Amino acid sequence: MSPLKSGPAQGGNHHQIHANDERTPLLAAVASAPLAEAAEAEISAEEHHPATAEDEEEEEDKPLDMIQIFLLCYTRLVEPIAFFSIFPYITYMIEKTGGVAPEDVGFYTGLIESLFSATQMCVMIFWGKAADRFGRKPVLVLSLFGVTLSTALFGMSQSLWQMIVFRCLSGIFSGTIVTVRVMLTENSTKSTQARVFGYFAFVGNLGISMGPALGSALERPAEKFPSTIGHVQFFHDYPYALPGFASAFIGLSAAVLVTVFVKETLVHKDSQKSSGPSMTTWELFKYPGVAQCLVIYNYCMLLAFAFTAIFNVFMYTHVDRGGLELPPVWIGTTMTLGGLSQAFWLLVLFPYLHQRIGTGGILNFAAGLWPVFFALDPLCNVLRRYNLDVAFWILFFLNQIFGSSVAMAFTAVQLAINDISPSPESFGTLNALSLTLQSGLRAVIPALSTALYAIGVKYRIAYGHLFWIVIFFVAIGFNVVARTLPEKAQGRPKSKALRQQNGDEV
Repeated sequence: MSPLKSGPAQGGNHHQIHANDERTPLLAAVASAPLAEAAEAEISAEEHHPATAEDEEEEEDKPLDMIQIFLLCYTRLVEPIAFFSIFPYITYMIEKTGGVAPEDVGFYTGLIESLFSATQMCVMIFWGKAADRFGRKPVLVLSLFGVTLSTALFGMSQSLWQMIVFRCLSGIFSGTIVTVRVMLTENSTKSTQARVFGYFAFVGNLGISMGPALGSALERPAEKFPSTIGHVQFFHDYPYALPGFASAFIGLSAAVLVTVFVKETLVHKDSQKSSGPSMTTWELFKYPGVAQCLVIYNYCMLLAFAFTAIFNVFMYTHVDRGGLELPPVWIGTTMTLGGLSQAFWLLVLFPYLHQRIGTGGILNFAAGLWPVFFALDPLCNVLRRYNLDVAFWILFFLNQIFGSSVAMAFTAVQLAINDISPSPESFGTLNALSLTLQSGLRAVIPALSTALYAIGVKYRIAYGHLFWIVIFFVAIGFNVVARTLPEKAQGRPKSKALRQQNGDEV
């Protein structure tokens, strides 16, 4: 975990940037001083309001409110379900409902899938600043109701322009994801946030799995269930409305639950409330350590988006063109195994490992494993080429099980963002900034990755392995980038004696 603050009685360095500064709002001097003097101004503020050991112990001993954690994690389902539920039927919807020629369907499919992320990128900072100014809960509720409405309307689209408008509208109401991250952090402590964000990541993966399953099961219900739904004319006229309604129902239920039961987490204590102007986005970006954490965060996301865009295509591609040529049942089995493996790493092992090697240790572990993970996939193709089936299945499944551990990096980089935040007043904006960059990557990286993969397969460059060669060296670069993680965001583990004292270790 992050090192404890060093006070005068502890003999600490007064010019150190402390690990739990994000829970101590900056005073007016920090907000108005030049950034080069911000750290000194913050130290001066702390000398007037020193944090005692009793205060820190009380904060660390604060139990999790699991009802709040459960409700906030439930809202995490909304965005991935809204994003991924259209994937199984969007091509048919564009062609049949939108009246697009078959040869143009691919272009408009990519356009509509990218618009969600592109629109998110444009508005994410706005939602983060709104959450910092007006409170977390009102922003979360408004976002949930907005996504609910736009998702339902998308399923009822009767033309291509309506699909585009409602998809962009879903992206506009994307304050859910940034606000939930902030509220989970403010509902946890240094010693519990690793466990909380393990839950968060698991539910996000669950939503990614549920979205396509829901869309596939409920699209064109009048044709699939003629004896029941087939008698309802509405579903003949609007064949893609039902998956939209189902996705919207999840959003609506989350919105109602948040409205009634979730507590506001942005609380300013009168003795600490800043009287000066809040930090601008540019000032926040220039704050010590923020830029490094943002680069690490988005480098991690780049690797994830590139791999996710290619893996299904790789499993489908013919062996002689560099793929694995697996039947649909094995592709589905592999995806399920990957999801279960990620759940195990995130829910069971991540809190344990974070307590012992910290955020920086987990990032370095993932950085070392990622190139190996990427290198073994084309090796699996080589084994298939030479009909070494036993060796192939052993290597392939072991690679999926142990390679899934890189998912811990996604939670680790979120904890790094939490730790580097200057103050609660800027926490929403900082998360929005990281997600803005992430949305930009998600809008372009899948297309670039699939294009690179297609070129390698079409021209059989390096036996169809061009993509894997490129991504291998990109992953090598993450080893360098991960080592720039600032000290404040390292999440150093507690000593063994302190873990025993707190009951973390017997």
